[in-house]
Amino acid sequence: MRRFFRGKGMVLGCLVLIIAIFTAFCWQGLRNLFTAGEYGTVDEMAESVMLKTATPGAAALITRQGKTEFRVYGYADTEQQKQVTEATLFELGSTTKAFTALAVILLEQEGRLAYSDHVTEYLPWFGPAFRGNKAEITISQLLAHTSGIPAWSIGFIPEGTAPELLEDTVHKISDIALDTYPGTGYQYATVNYDILALIIEQITGMSYQNYVGQNILMPLGMTDSYFATGQEKEPEQLSKGYRVFFGKSIAYDAPRYYGNIAAGYLVTNVKDLERWVHAQLDIGNIPDALRKAIRQSHEASPETAGVEAEGRYYSYGWSHEPDHQMIRHTGSNPNYSSHVIIDLEQQTAVFVLANLNSAAPSLIASNIYENINGNAMKAYKYDDTYTLVDVVFSFLVLLAVISVTLKGIRLAGGSRGDIRNERSRRRKRITAGFALSFRLLLLVLIVIWPYLIQYNYYMISVWMSSAVFIWMGLAAVSCVLSVISQCIKIAGFTK
Repeated sequence: MRRFFRGKGMVLGCLVLIIAIFTAFCWQGLRNLFTAGEYGTVDEMAESVMLKTATPGAAALITRQGKTEFRVYGYADTEQQKQVTEATLFELGSTTKAFTALAVILLEQEGRLAYSDHVTEYLPWFGPAFRGNKAEITISQLLAHTSGIPAWSIGFIPEGTAPELLEDTVHKISDIALDTYPGTGYQYATVNYDILALIIEQITGMSYQNYVGQNILMPLGMTDSYFATGQEKEPEQLSKGYRVFFGKSIAYDAPRYYGNIAAGYLVTNVKDLERWVHAQLDIGNIPDALRKAIRQSHEASPETAGVEAEGRYYSYGWSHEPDHQMIRHTGSNPNYSSHVIIDLEQQTAVFVLANLNSAAPSLIASNIYENINGNAMKAYKYDDTYTLVDVVFSFLVLLAVISVTLKGIRLAGGSRGDIRNERSRRRKRITAGFALSFRLLLLVLIVIWPYLIQYNYYMISVWMSSAVFIWMGLAAVSCVLSVISQCIKIAGFTK
């Protein structure tokens, strides 16, 4: 009896220690996530959202009828306690797409391409198929995400910074099986804009970033902005990128993807974005050709645009709401995010940047826009995918650690002894056999589940919290220990 309680006490002590260590490590993140937060002012709201999403730093641009204000929060570098300023640079993520679309419009206005042109007119080797038959995709369909290229094609983008990786990216999806026939359905696939970038290079004989720099960034006076090719010297103003791990933001030097440069890798700050936003609102000294192209980018034709939802269309790198004269977009890179809302009718705009991939910029921008229009701001709704993934898998890690500990102790304790009754032994053997089969099946599911949702291990390592991989490893160990335990039982019941 004394030995029994001593064994139970050791198990209980191990579990208490594990829970205490986990709680100490995650306490700050968990406490921030579940505190109420303040939403009385814009600053209180922004700080509450950042706290709940573990976002280290953010910068916001707010413009109304030509008058601009900047709001900055948190840190560009938490370790150095370097605060975000108006000059702090962030990667835009997918809000880069509007710049790429504008470059295409400029070329169309010059007569160097037509929206109805097929991709094969510029890239003859490009040959995707729909239901086994080759399908032609137009430039217009790439702009509207109606090409039929699946969203999961992002997984084909190769890591690296070599200039040839843009063409390599397009080659990798050149024979992809389309989800829908081109022009018949909307599906947001980032590689659509990489194909556009390669077409821009084929037509102009220039690199994509040089063409956009010379024809859009410089004419607008966006002198701090540049494309993150991985080959440039990073400026002092560039903020560190982060990702969430066990409720905390951890500095994260994400991989570079030159092949995705046109869809997510413009680096800029709110000072330069003031010029970009004002150009959208037709404010300031804008070259005539660029002004005309910008106006065209605000026109979403229901016949050619991608239908995102009722009354909302995608075209020219923007999500359009024609009834409200609004354009908007969200951007996400593995360690940065952004969100822009532009009300063309009321001449107001909000652009928010952050150095963490989270829903913080979207919620902050939406709340600021609502506040501008006299509406109440909304509290954080715990709908940030990346934060939720981190919270869920952090909890699963705790359960897995407890499971592995208990099973390890149980295995170390050895067998309970023989069962004399043959019927009982047969029943125990069958039960152990079912348990063994279940654990083997569970182990297989743990190994292959990323592929069941059209993901892979590499995508998880780049985009998700490291808690996911830790859980997978511990869960696999737990299953293996269970398999060993059940095999021992079956062997013992067979004697």
